[in-house]
Amino acid sequence: MNIIKRTLQTTFAVSGIVAGLFATAPVSQAATLQEIAGAMDTLPEVTIYTAKKFITMDPTRPEATAVAVMGTKILAVGSLKELEEASKGQPYKVDHTFDGKIVTPGFIAQHLHPFLGALSMESTIISIEDWALPTGFVKAVSNHEEYIARLKSELAKMDKAGDKKKPMFTWGYHKTFHGEITRKVLDEVESTRPIFVWHRSCHEFTLNSAALKLCGIDDAFIKTLPKNTQSMCSMKDGHFWETGLFGVLGKLAPYVASTEQFKHGLATLGQYIQAQGITSASEPGGVINKKMTDIINSVLGDSSTPFRFYFLPDGKSLAERFVDGDLIGETEKLMSWGSGHCSYQPKQIKLFADGAIFSQLMQLRDGYTDGHKGEWMMVPDLFAKAFRKYWDADYQIVVHITGDKGLDMFLDNLEANMRRNPRYDHRCTVVHFGMAQPDQIKRIKRLGALVSGNPYYVTSLAENYSKNGLTAQQVSRMVPMADVEKAGIHFSYHSDMPMAPAQPLYLMDCGVNRTSTFSGKVFGPEQRVSRMGALKAVTIEAAYSWKMEKKIGSIEPGKDANLTILMDNPLTVESKSLKNIKVWGTMFEGKVFPVPASGAKAPAKSAKKTTSHKVVPARLISSKQTKSTQAVHASTATCKEHKTHSGHHAGCVCDTNRKFINALYK
Repeated sequence: MNIIKRTLQTTFAVSGIVAGLFATAPVSQAATLQEIAGAMDTLPEVTIYTAKKFITMDPTRPEATAVAVMGTKILAVGSLKELEEASKGQPYKVDHTFDGKIVTPGFIAQHLHPFLGALSMESTIISIEDWALPTGFVKAVSNHEEYIARLKSELAKMDKAGDKKKPMFTWGYHKTFHGEITRKVLDEVESTRPIFVWHRSCHEFTLNSAALKLCGIDDAFIKTLPKNTQSMCSMKDGHFWETGLFGVLGKLAPYVASTEQFKHGLATLGQYIQAQGITSASEPGGVINKKMTDIINSVLGDSSTPFRFYFLPDGKSLAERFVDGDLIGETEKLMSWGSGHCSYQPKQIKLFADGAIFSQLMQLRDGYTDGHKGEWMMVPDLFAKAFRKYWDADYQIVVHITGDKGLDMFLDNLEANMRRNPRYDHRCTVVHFGMAQPDQIKRIKRLGALVSGNPYYVTSLAENYSKNGLTAQQVSRMVPMADVEKAGIHFSYHSDMPMAPAQPLYLMDCGVNRTSTFSGKVFGPEQRVSRMGALKAVTIEAAYSWKMEKKIGSIEPGKDANLTILMDNPLTVESKSLKNIKVWGTMFEGKVFPVPASGAKAPAKSAKKTTSHKVVPARLISSKQTKSTQAVHASTATCKEHKTHSGHHAGCVCDTNRKFINALYK
């Protein structure tokens, strides 16, 4: 108890709150009782929250049953008895809102894309996944007949609403499940209303004739595009992919991604993020478009947003323009673009190695069973020059890497620069970690790098890839996080939303179980991580990967009061039920945000379970409840891209994100 009391006293003293009380002890005999009471009357109120269990991520005290919060910070951790005893002499109240619940540090979404996520949520979703949205539950469709029936049903709803001319924008089509959807098929369904079908991959669009006419896309326009771009456009099918899609984006984007649509989608995305228990999120390698950043700031940066959002600059785009010039200076110019709850992370940069795993364009040591080749997103020479410049400028470098050959390129550059200009605590990070070999795990450990893995790759891709393109041995090495955990390497998880659901509990489920969405088969069972490792990967280790472990990621005195409140314990619940744990709500910087049922208003905090204690009259400090969010969460499924080995998808979703934005906001 004395330790808890000293913690409280030290925290108070450091903040300057009680300079006339604890800092002057023992009290001079000249001080009167009235003077002491006056000093105490100026102290702010402490709130002690109780719960069934706080899982702290603090090795010195892994669990607790009470946490004291003052303002935006965690003041102390312990039992209710300990914290009440330590709070004597300070106005405080006990809040039992979390009783019976499990509380963890606020979840961290290390990598997602707000632009693409917002657009997907703004669309009419017809997908292989179930979606629970503020407007209601959207059931998955798994075959061609179901897809056409759903499309007709959604069009009928628009007709009934009187929107006879409004274009339909739908997301989630997947050829492997839904069969061929072409211009002809869409015209047979609807010949007058424009229909824009955005594929689940985010790399492709299919349009009906009315949509092509609306956008002004015709044979004459296609002939003005470069030959390589033309090769990825099919006017016959109304199909545009990869470079072909980027060639028509300028005409397409205003009808599917207007500023009004984007802002509305961002608001929905914000609701989704909070509903997953997330209190901090980031887009590494995100946009370097000022107009787009300002729009994101205006929605997610608002003071009522119950999380903070961070950007990392896109080093690929910067290097392509400035690698032989003032690359660092141009990067630093972006640091002022953030606003409110949105900001750029200083001295951090995202580079790119090999192609997207969803496209089977990762660079592999042993190649593919069908003989096709992977791709480089940054050619090795450009990558090396950019890496060296950012390294010498003391940047933390995070790198998109999907294949083991791509990982070799990164490790070669890291080792060369470590030998040339040694740096310690550099925290260079492997992002995605699609495939890695045992010798590479040892090298990552030796060189002091970190890993940010996407365990959803195994769940969504392993089963298909074991039959198409990869050997069973290669598939077993997809996202080998158990090797990383056993080696004592810092690792975290991310979703890359919309490539995977931005659901930390589901990512934990993927990492702990490694089961296929489609058959339930376990792939690479030896690579399943521990429950604690998975929970760390979305809390303290994610914070460590941002160099923010002293601010967020664990429940410790002095850190931001960011908490995730759950209805069950992720460390003890049956492993296959991890993804089904209900998120009750969050605490963000000391304010509580319950997650209401879809379409429901947030319940007010109960006053019945709160007891206040004051040693002298003091003004009550009530935290205002900002507008709570609606529960929005996606279930889980995706699978292989169609046309995987055609070269259509050389880039990752970051490329689509960037080019879409630049087409819309020039």
